[in-house]
Amino acid sequence: MKSSDSSLASPATTPAALNLTAGWRDYLALTKPRVISLLLFTTLASLYIGAAGKHPVTFALFVAVAIGGYMIAGAANTINMIIDQDIDIRMARTAQRPIVTSTVSRRDAIVFTGVLMVLSNYLLQHYGGTLSALLADAGLLFYVVIYTLLLKRRTWHNIVIGGAAGCFPALVGWAAAEHSLAPLAWILFAIVFFWTPVHFWALALLLKDDYAAANIPMLPVVRGERQTVIQIAVYMVLTVIISLVPAVLHDTGVTYLVSAVILNVLLAYYTVGLVKVIERKQALWLFKYSMIYLALLFLMMAIDRCH
Repeated sequence: MKSSDSSLASPATTPAALNLTAGWRDYLALTKPRVISLLLFTTLASLYIGAAGKHPVTFALFVAVAIGGYMIAGAANTINMIIDQDIDIRMARTAQRPIVTSTVSRRDAIVFTGVLMVLSNYLLQHYGGTLSALLADAGLLFYVVIYTLLLKRRTWHNIVIGGAAGCFPALVGWAAAEHSLAPLAWILFAIVFFWTPVHFWALALLLKDDYAAANIPMLPVVRGERQTVIQIAVYMVLTVIISLVPAVLHDTGVTYLVSAVILNVLLAYYTVGLVKVIERKQALWLFKYSMIYLALLFLMMAIDRCH
């Protein structure tokens, strides 16, 4: 695999060298909008999957879950940047984050986090119910405490266990529609759980040198590329299996089943391509497709359930 360092700009400044005035774009950057976009999509899709055409998803509920879900995820990401400032400054792709460059101070970032959490809890509890708000808070705590503080710097299992934080949005959306959690909600949780290593380790292959520079024990760094690809293949198979469970249990119909089969065939195709040839291009294709896969899988389940 080619080194990813050549395609990334190396950090040329330190926080002490900069004295900038923060704008709204800097605060938006703290929330990691690109990362949140897929999580937010699964949240809103799960809202409709949970409603299943039995309960109306009002415009107010949709907007509240969308904004509230974004805010709580943004708060979690901001806390992550505060904690990981020392790591981010050593990684080329993160060296220009607002806290690293001191564009936004740690104090202001903490205040910003508090505002996001308060507003998110109000919106989710008022429109989606107490359970939805509590699950959102649980997701934040899991991401900050379990992943960022306990696992990220200590073990390559960080993304397997800590990645469960990214599964909570599916529960949040479902709970906002049903005010309870049915078995299918936990299946959605499991789909994201087993999908996450496939998605993230494909990215980790691309950023192996960056993680090594920051002494973060991501799988490609501590076990090598071949072992990483083997693990990706294992989790791909588990993802395929769990994604078909809703159809087996008759929680979904033909529309979802056909869509899931097609999407899984393509997921297997890109994974096998990486197994055969471990190179940057193959890892990038799998990484990009994995995002399309999860979004379409949830979308087709929502369409199927609401039909």
